[in-house]
Amino acid sequence: MLLPRTNIEEKLALEMRKDGTQDKLIEAVYEFLREDSEKEEQIQKRLEGSRKKVENRFCFDLLETDKIYHIEQIKNICIDYRLRFLDSKYFKGEIPKEGINKIKALEKEHDLSIEGFKIIAPSKLFRLEDKDDPLLFAPIGNGYYYLIHRWGNDLHPLRKIMAWPFKNIVNLSMLVLLISYLATLLVPEGLFSKSSTQAEFWIVFFFMFKSIASVVIFYGFALGKNFNPAIWNSKYFNA
Repeated sequence: MLLPRTNIEEKLALEMRKDGTQDKLIEAVYEFLREDSEKEEQIQKRLEGSRKKVENRFCFDLLETDKIYHIEQIKNICIDYRLRFLDSKYFKGEIPKEGINKIKALEKEHDLSIEGFKIIAPSKLFRLEDKDDPLLFAPIGNGYYYLIHRWGNDLHPLRKIMAWPFKNIVNLSMLVLLISYLATLLVPEGLFSKSSTQAEFWIVFFFMFKSIASVVIFYGFALGKNFNPAIWNSKYFNA
């Protein structure tokens, strides 16, 4: 006769009933979940709100030094990749559960309530949901921020190159000149006269440049676009 296998879960439940602690255990778990839920609600409210010049009193010995960034470093990255660094209340996406858990763990470890959350993300993520690469920060003070959590997908590998023309007027002008030159090379020889000359080439180039520049200027004014240094920390859509 084969002996039945032992079900540890049943034995554990039996032991709990013998001790008479089931009701107390359920009550303790319920209380823990209630407190945990209240903490999450408080964190969510702080994520949706903002206060100026917040300094969270972290215990520096417990912080990971490679996650501390100065505002100038953040600014440079935002300008290079055309990103924005704004209060978390402007973020229209959803903060993942993992991020909330990291906030709770930090608050418990440092015995404080973190406030003044900031997020680095593409402009469109502050208007609608997407899957790019947001980063959640908390201010430490004196222009320093602590990186709490990163989620989503990585940015496109060519994003820095694509954002380069929008860093300043010089970069944009160089791009327009380059496009105009390439467009002029595509114009067939002898299109306007029987023999091609240098003068004709530069006249066509001038008209190409003027046409492309007009389109760029119209696009910029019509959609309220601006250069990266002007928008990296602006909460306005048409900054």
